[in-house]
Amino acid sequence: QVQLVESGGGLVQAGGSLRLSCAASGRTFSVYAMGWFRQAPGKEREFVAVINSSGGNTVYTDSVKGRFTISRDNAKNTVYLQMNSLKPEDTAVYYCAAGGWATTSYDYAYWGQGTQVTVSS
Repeated sequence: QVQLVESGGGLVQAGGSLRLSCAASGRTFSVYAMGWFRQAPGKEREFVAVINSSGGNTVYTDSVKGRFTISRDNAKNTVYLQMNSLKPEDTAVYYCAAGGWATTSYDYAYWGQGTQVTVSS
């Protein structure tokens, strides 16, 4: 069992930066790939980024490549999402998830409660 708690969301102007954190409980954090997903109002939840269990491999959705960076610290049971050059279209609730190495939400067994990111123009 893994419990996930996101933090770091907020309101930022376009072009600004935010760093999301996701703290995990449980000793098995390091065996899971960790993903970030987001859901904007009226839209389906979409994949943002994933990092493998060791932190050596990452995948990003095209719309955030070059702007977002996913990382993890297994000693701290935490995964991060550094978001730079934010755009209004990045506005969404951001969720972290633990599971398999995948870009689809159904491959993730554990989810956090989400943190709101709002980017003003």
